[in-house]
Amino acid sequence: MVVFGGTGPAGTLGDEFVAAASNEPPESAQEMTTAATMIYTSGTTGKPKGAVRHTRDDASAIALITLIGYTADDVYLTSGPLYHSGPSAFMAIGLALGNTIILQRKFDPEDWLRLTDKYKVTSTFSAPALIRMVCALPAEVKDRYGHSSMQRMIANAAPWSFALKQAYLADFPAESLWEIYGSTELGINCVLEPKDQLRKPGSCGKPAPMTEIKLIDVDGEEVTGTGPGHPGELFVRSAQVFNEYYKQPDSYAAAQRGEFHTVGDIAYRDDEGYYYICDRKNDMIISGGMNVYPAEIEAALEQHADIFDVAVFGIPSDEWGEVVHAVVVLAPGASLSEADIIAFAREHLAGYKSPRSVSFTDELPRTGSGKLLKRQVRAPYWAGRVSQLA
Repeated sequence: MVVFGGTGPAGTLGDEFVAAASNEPPESAQEMTTAATMIYTSGTTGKPKGAVRHTRDDASAIALITLIGYTADDVYLTSGPLYHSGPSAFMAIGLALGNTIILQRKFDPEDWLRLTDKYKVTSTFSAPALIRMVCALPAEVKDRYGHSSMQRMIANAAPWSFALKQAYLADFPAESLWEIYGSTELGINCVLEPKDQLRKPGSCGKPAPMTEIKLIDVDGEEVTGTGPGHPGELFVRSAQVFNEYYKQPDSYAAAQRGEFHTVGDIAYRDDEGYYYICDRKNDMIISGGMNVYPAEIEAALEQHADIFDVAVFGIPSDEWGEVVHAVVVLAPGASLSEADIIAFAREHLAGYKSPRSVSFTDELPRTGSGKLLKRQVRAPYWAGRVSQLA
């Protein structure tokens, strides 16, 4: 306690304390070197790294809250584990605004619908795996619960396929679906508004408030062209960007270009300024000298009604270097052969992008936040081989 011009109880600081203070301005927050936060990455492409930030970025967070239109009256339902930065951060927004917060003890798709209906939930944040389970429930189950209260579904943690967005919009209000693109290290970089979800299939939106984006090609030059034929590694400059990897300065420096940083995602931009993530640089398949992005193939295969989940990656080929392989989880009760899936792919993709082989599994490995652990699925195919993949 500090008391000016008087005395207080024992231990109170008075005028002498104030008089002893320095006349110099306090140290700028931007000059501080102590950590304010450290959040570990998910580890989907390798060992998790601690992303350290020295300061908080309240200005762009407020701008994002304003853009999405959160209100004090929102009711937020947790979707996914709160140790993951996305669900916890968006729940924190709700807490800061005085929202009602509904905590689901363990995710169950029907129970998630029950809670949405019972508490008239208006807001949540979810990875695709959870909403895929909700949308895959039988129609008679979904019809037991109301869905119309949802106003702000934030799609993130991993890309939502266009097929999943279509399934979500068949059950929930069209104006509720927002998508954000970002990462633990770089914060939120792009936002796709509800009005653009079906108009811009595959896009993650335009730059988020107070965010600058550059695309850099393999020669280190900035990409100025537009369209799928002009991809580049996506670099970001904003106050949300982290300041260091904990005890890994070399990794931090390798991902830095001046004030811009990257997590290795490859993207292109259309002529309206919307960005499209092709895939992680480390996930790209090089087959016969052609660059193939698994995310595009996964999105095409998920359009098949009998495919519930899929992972695509490159496997060794003496002739082509790598060829495309798909691991598929079939929808309950579905029956598809390898030939069926390859034929479907060739109807929707160029020949060199279509899987050359398909295997089946009951479940794909994912992190607790719903991100696909593709390196675990891919590893057996590269055992004993020299791979350029992380």
